[in-house]
Amino acid sequence: MNSRTASVARDTLETQIQVKVNLDGTGQFRCETGIGFLDHMLEQVARHGLIDLDIQLKGDRHIDDHHSVEDLGITLGQAFDQAVGDKKGMVRYGHAYVPLDEALSRVVIDFSGRPGLDMNVEFTRASIGSLDTQLFWEFFQGFVNHARVTLHIDNLKGFNAHHQAETIFKAFGRALRMALATDERMAGQMPSTKGVL
Repeated sequence: MNSRTASVARDTLETQIQVKVNLDGTGQFRCETGIGFLDHMLEQVARHGLIDLDIQLKGDRHIDDHHSVEDLGITLGQAFDQAVGDKKGMVRYGHAYVPLDEALSRVVIDFSGRPGLDMNVEFTRASIGSLDTQLFWEFFQGFVNHARVTLHIDNLKGFNAHHQAETIFKAFGRALRMALATDERMAGQMPSTKGVL
C-alpha cells in the first residue's frame, strides 16, 4: 500500500488548526490544543492506535472550548479520510473493549464511506478539568462526518468520569488500529462486495 499520510489545515474566524497523520506510524505524538485533558485523550489514540499525530490548534477559547473541540474533530476526520486512500487491502472493521479500573467501554468502527455516530455514554460529571463532557460527542460527530465512518461508542460501566473518557479514547485508538490494518489476502481488493467504499 502507498504511504497513508495526510496534512490538513482548517482556518476560520473561530479556529486555526493544523493536523498531520501517519496511519502506519508508531504512536508518535505532538499536540498543542490548549486543552490539557483533550491532549491527554488524543495521546491515547496515537499510542494505542499506532498512529502518528501532530496537532496544532488555536481557538476562541475565551468564549469556551466548543469550537476548538468540534473543529478539531472535523479536521482530524478530513485527515483520516485523505490518508486512508482507496481502502484497498485494509481490514475496514475494527472493535475494542478497554477497561480502566471500574470503567469499561466498547468502540466499533467501520470505514464504510457512510458517516454515522451512535454514542451511548452517560458521564458522571459535567466536566473533566475544564473540559465540558458534552464536547466529546461534538468531537466524534465532527470526526465521523468527515472521515466518513460509522462509529459506535458505548460506555458499559464506570463512575469516574476521567476513567469513562479514557476507556473510550483508548478503545477508539485500538479499534482504529484494527480497522486500518492491512490484510495480505485482500491485497489490491476492496473490502466490500459493492467494489467501492
